[in-house]
Amino acid sequence: MPWRTIIPVLLTTFTLAGTVWLSWPANLLLVLLVPATIMAWWDFFQYDHTLRRNYPLIARVRWVAEDLRPFAQNYFVEGDLEGRPFSHQERALVYARAKGDLDAHPMGTELDVYSDEYEWLGHSIAPDDSAPEYWRKRVGETTCKQPYDAALLNISAMSYGSISGRAIEALNKGASIGGFAHCTGEGSVSRFHEHHGGDLIWQLGSGYFGARAKDGSFDEAKFTDTAASDQVKMIEIKLSQGAKPGHGGVLPAAKVTKEIAAARGVPEGETVYSPAAHSAFSTPIEMLEWITQLREASGGKPVGIKLCVGQPHEIMAITKAMHQTGMHPDFITVDGAEGGTGAAPLELSNSVGMPLREGLIMVRNALVGTRFKDRVALAASGKVHSGAKMAIAFALGADWCNAARPFMFSLGCILAKQCHTGNCPTGIATQKEWRQKGLVVEDKGDRVARYQRQTVHSLREIVVAMGHETPWDIAPHDMRERINGARSDSIDRIYQFCKEGALIDDPDSTRLARHWKAASPETFRRVA
Repeated sequence: MPWRTIIPVLLTTFTLAGTVWLSWPANLLLVLLVPATIMAWWDFFQYDHTLRRNYPLIARVRWVAEDLRPFAQNYFVEGDLEGRPFSHQERALVYARAKGDLDAHPMGTELDVYSDEYEWLGHSIAPDDSAPEYWRKRVGETTCKQPYDAALLNISAMSYGSISGRAIEALNKGASIGGFAHCTGEGSVSRFHEHHGGDLIWQLGSGYFGARAKDGSFDEAKFTDTAASDQVKMIEIKLSQGAKPGHGGVLPAAKVTKEIAAARGVPEGETVYSPAAHSAFSTPIEMLEWITQLREASGGKPVGIKLCVGQPHEIMAITKAMHQTGMHPDFITVDGAEGGTGAAPLELSNSVGMPLREGLIMVRNALVGTRFKDRVALAASGKVHSGAKMAIAFALGADWCNAARPFMFSLGCILAKQCHTGNCPTGIATQKEWRQKGLVVEDKGDRVARYQRQTVHSLREIVVAMGHETPWDIAPHDMRERINGARSDSIDRIYQFCKEGALIDDPDSTRLARHWKAASPETFRRVA
């Protein structure tokens, strides 16, 4: 037996034996060493972990270090700009705004303005401070009996079940105070969403929670009942999300509690599956017909879709179907591959899906190129945490923005990265009652509202500095990006932005011609 294996065990055993002959320290040492000895012998005789068998007790330091790594990395290792998915500087900005603290930054930017990480918005010599304090975007004005005036920053989809009831309640309280919308996530509307009366965007995923028949298919009668709520202002059909695009979901039986089962309309204590694809439609035209059906069944509320762009020809197929039938969604939410979730396969998060910038431009071009941009609002979701990020999204074609993780930061999330374990230390991404007790809804709701208000105000300051009257006036040529250390150009010279009707009138004049030719309103499959 190698010395490095047996010495920790023998040392612990002999020390324990020696304490029997000592005086008063013996009791204290016994309390410490008895468990250590048992653990050392357990490590030596187990077969699951090589390190623990070769280095009893000592090897456990590795697991302790692994557990502490996210915390040490956040506070002692990372620089202000290095953290992922959000840097310390980005998180600090959200915390400051949520608490009402000073959010100014001293000594200038820490970014390397000559590296390709730098991009900027062009300001005006003659800024105009006559812009209104607050803007809203009307959604569904031409199609809906109950159009909705959306705020420019809303809470993106986070389901009850993935985050706690108290977190949901605090988010909705903030939405109620601030007059902005709270997306339910595909887990449907729970009592925690309803407690404070904030506006809701009901997200309907492939599991049809809240409108689900016993066999898992869509139930229109249940949909009508849920959509009739005065709190539900819009319905969002989730086709895919950035963190796990094209992937279904499984809610294990152990997590299907009485309250989660009630919100989702599923049996308590049974595993629930969300398919990767919807069963209510299978072609672009069928999807538009279903959207029209939902709009009518909801009493005329706006209905839209949410997706992370994958295959460009599929976006073209949807807009071809819109052009052919005249039917269309009231809004499209574009999620980027940089979007977050409580848990996702690493390969999907890292390697599947189009980032927000390219995806937003793609959908914007498809709508403008088919003359639907004035009828279909466009929302951007994916690491939008500041007024500057909002302004960039508007430059690329967005009409409003959604955010999820920044609102979690406003609740007190410390980026512990324990969302998938159920052991979130801040009581946000957990269902354990004792972990939720520290999350005080009354306090956190105010922080949510304050963060949203200050961020939208910062957008206004940028709009004014750029000499515009509204954020919708920000154009691609107002934004510049570095190509290398010596060259930069406006974003419209780097990406192509389609002209009005170009895909209908002359698709060959665009870079989207091959995707347009490969698209059919009759199928999501490639046809050419």
